Amino acid sequence: MGMVLEGQAAATGAGGGGMMILIIYILFFVAMIYFLFVRPSKKQQAQQQELMNKIKPGDSVMTTSGFYGTVIGMEDDTVIVEFGNNKNCRIPMHKKAIADVESADAVYEEAEEKNEDSAEETKAGKKK
Repeated sequence: MGMVLEGQAAATGAGGGGMMILIIYILFFVAMIYFLFVRPSKKQQAQQQELMNKIKPGDSVMTTSGFYGTVIGMEDDTVIVEFGNNKNCRIPMHKKAIADVESADAVYEEAEEKNEDSAEETKAGKKK
């Protein structure tokens, strides 16, 4: 009878070790799913929210459907976008329909930098 109890204890110990390995595998896969899917998704949502917060009238935007336009007005979650050169094509849309924003200030600063660079190149060309 003593041998039967020793055999049961050995079987229980081996089963407990297998259960521990199973728990470690489950925790590993949960962590892997979190770092591959949940965390990047939260990061992307934060970037999208930051983009929505910095939209202002005069900015050039690209919508999720690929249209380019200029923001001419804003309300809570609605943005009025003017498309093309036709001043009659003004469409109200939800802020979340905007995929990319190029600030009007950034366009102005880029133009100034190009003008400064070309002025420096002409000065350098005259010195030669």
